[in-house]
Amino acid sequence: MTEKRHGKDRAKQGRQPRASITFPPRLYRTLENLAKEKKVSIAWVVREAAEKYVTDQSFQSDKIKGSSL
Repeated sequence: MTEKRHGKDRAKQGRQPRASITFPPRLYRTLENLAKEKKVSIAWVVREAAEKYVTDQSFQSDKIKGSSL
């Protein structure tokens, strides 16, 4: 007999977390166009942008911590 797997069980099996995001129409069209140009999915474009944003925020945070304010 098979068991149904619940959300927490799936996360333990190494699946990546998912998010649902609503974009303004104009931004979504821009993301669609970028994805088509690069021949990737919109999800890929959003993940790439999120990674760059987080890296930039970390860099800025480190820069502020290192300043002598």
